[in-house]
Amino acid sequence: MAGNIRAQQAKHTFALADSVFLLDGKPFQMISGEMHYPRIPREAWRARMKMAKAMGLNTIGTYVFWNLHEPQKGKFDFTGNNDIAEFVKIAQQEGLWVILRPSPYVCAEWEFGGYPYWLQNEKGLVVRSKETQYLKEYETYIKEVGKILAPLQINHGGNVLMVQIENEYGSYGSDKDYLAINQKMFKEAGFDGLLYTCDPAADLMKGYLPGLLPAVNGLDDPKKVKQLVRENHNGKGPFYIAEWYPAWFDWWGTPHHTVPAEKYAGRLDSVLAAGISINMYMFHGGTTRDFMNGANYKDGTPYEPQISSYDYDAPLDEAGNPTPKFIAFRNVIQKHLAPGVTMPAVPAAKPAMAIPAVKLTAAVNILQHLPKPVNNSLPLTFEDLQQDYGYVLYRTQVKGNGNEKLTIKGLRDYAVIMVNGKTAGTLDRRLNQDSLNLNLPKGSVTLDILVENLGRINFGKYLLQNKKGITGSVMLNNSELKGWQIYSLPMANINHLKFGSTGVNYTSPTLQKGSFTLSEVKDTYFNMSDWGKGVVWINGHNLGRYWRVGPQQTLYVPAEWLKKGRNEVVVFDMIKPGKNIVSVDKPILDQVRQ
Repeated sequence: MAGNIRAQQAKHTFALADSVFLLDGKPFQMISGEMHYPRIPREAWRARMKMAKAMGLNTIGTYVFWNLHEPQKGKFDFTGNNDIAEFVKIAQQEGLWVILRPSPYVCAEWEFGGYPYWLQNEKGLVVRSKETQYLKEYETYIKEVGKILAPLQINHGGNVLMVQIENEYGSYGSDKDYLAINQKMFKEAGFDGLLYTCDPAADLMKGYLPGLLPAVNGLDDPKKVKQLVRENHNGKGPFYIAEWYPAWFDWWGTPHHTVPAEKYAGRLDSVLAAGISINMYMFHGGTTRDFMNGANYKDGTPYEPQISSYDYDAPLDEAGNPTPKFIAFRNVIQKHLAPGVTMPAVPAAKPAMAIPAVKLTAAVNILQHLPKPVNNSLPLTFEDLQQDYGYVLYRTQVKGNGNEKLTIKGLRDYAVIMVNGKTAGTLDRRLNQDSLNLNLPKGSVTLDILVENLGRINFGKYLLQNKKGITGSVMLNNSELKGWQIYSLPMANINHLKFGSTGVNYTSPTLQKGSFTLSEVKDTYFNMSDWGKGVVWINGHNLGRYWRVGPQQTLYVPAEWLKKGRNEVVVFDMIKPGKNIVSVDKPILDQVRQ
């Protein structure tokens, strides 16, 4: 053990030569795979890294997620699944180098591209710019990150080879002064090793900073990679593909993306044969749990919120098991290992099980347990309420008079409309829906609108138009509705809810609870295809969203979050509550329904 500790503390050098990286003065080719600590249960980090080694990887890449580590202004969290320092240290123990990407913008199909929601409440703040307030918040954050991670750089005895500043900035802007400020702040935060930028090939010229290594994303033609890097790096290398995409992600209501291994195995072979370093995005995607998925939106296209599964058709599947792509890539990498270097054996796939149907025996209607409201003449956004994720309920009283048209301007993103406590319809931003006809009984009517934040945009020019809830006015026929009671329902903690077994109105959004007993613990998948739309918790862990539109129909339940004996499950369904939960031993990620 003592020898192992000394080996971990041994200092190394990592430098750039004209065409290669130099590790301790010798040529070194990074064969890296991306995986993100919050998308993997902390208890499984080491197992995933052992799989990385078994595929032949010598390095892993990860983003650092600002909104996880500073969820509220000035309140930092590097504990539990957010303990990125431990993630990096485990990689070192498993013989892996790390590429660190604290950007602070990450994209990554992640809520607001990693930015904390509260930045939108800072008056005049402009992300990815030289605007004073943004730079102040950015500097505060990156210095906190530096305290945790700068000591883990290779030049300080750690295993972090390089640190990326910004992230695909060339796809957003071209201000070299802004990039230079990034570099200065990273150095002041303690990141005094090798820094680099990364951009798609078409935008590399705009996004690189002279003097730093420009890495390229999404290009795997060795000749073109070398030419592009040389053109922007004084005619020199080394050459690094920072994001290589052997697959892609999914969003709600569209087909599951898959790419055959044979389409990319040859490309990997040619890149490695050319001596180019590479980071495959993703090696292991995992799951975007809680409410942390992002969304895409650009002019002329629908709003596209991403699913919770981040399986990505990656070499390692959502549960951490090797796929045919894993084996194909392993065979390619094996050809390029140095003489005498061998790979570990591939660990056995994790066993999975289907458990008996879980009967849900207690329930509570969402309208039964409302917190104290905020009263306001007009609807308030999530940001106005200092709320990050989840749901907001808007309530007002109207006079009913039969068939009337309700219009919600600026709905972000999905709404369930209730009349006197019963669901009357839904509106979906994906489908550009903003109005529906209601049959209102005569007299005083309670109108409730439950709005879900389906994920803030994580890429493109609309990063600064990312407020959630009702961002405009609500009209009934031609009259604007005023006098709202507004209830914050972030559902970050549901332990306070009091469930009952009777008197529940299943005709509006409902939470249900049940339990089951296990004599052994294995992975499983909750099959939610008979339900409507909602979220599931297992033993207090938020597993992510489900939605009958697909393509994802199952929620991955890690064995690490199950226990022998009694397990508790809670389901919140907005539109079609079921009576029990069925589990299966394989994921269903490819069923799209209308």
